[in-house]
Amino acid sequence: MSTEYVMGTDDGSNPGELYLATARQSLAEGLRKIEHCASQLNEEQVWWRPRPGMNSVANLMLHLAGNVRQWIASGVGGAHDIRNRPEEFADRSELPKNNILSMLRSAVRDADQVMEKLPAAKLTAPRRIQGFETTVLAGIFDSVAHFRGHSQEIVHMTREILGDKYKFDFVPQGAEQESAGAGRA
Repeated sequence: MSTEYVMGTDDGSNPGELYLATARQSLAEGLRKIEHCASQLNEEQVWWRPRPGMNSVANLMLHLAGNVRQWIASGVGGAHDIRNRPEEFADRSELPKNNILSMLRSAVRDADQVMEKLPAAKLTAPRRIQGFETTVLAGIFDSVAHFRGHSQEIVHMTREILGDKYKFDFVPQGAEQESAGAGRA
């Protein structure tokens, strides 16, 4: 999966193609943030819940794998939908984090391949995903936004768990990045 795309070029690119490239890049960036966090957490920390009714980082990763697979790989790409959404939150199996990361990477890779092959002209095609009437474009948009939201939740949880031991992935370098608020978790 390529994570480098040229954004904002004025070369006459098809807006649909630019949308798909941006969606792919955003999904890859969210995955990179999750991997960065998971690399700092041990097995117990990945499964830690702030309160009994809340999710662990592991449950959120399972949830994201299920969502991306259902909405993009299945809903947009036509793969068989095998999702069991309640199980993503109920899971207390304490699977090793590398197994969960492999499931998440696989789901993101499948979604990326769907978007890579998707003709931009199909973005307005109707779809029924998770019981909702939508379009291909809206399905991708919703799933990628959902992914990025939970990736930030994972960053927050990781920072809460690790406190001062958290290692930032990005530290602003120079006045331009500092003034633009370009910090990344």
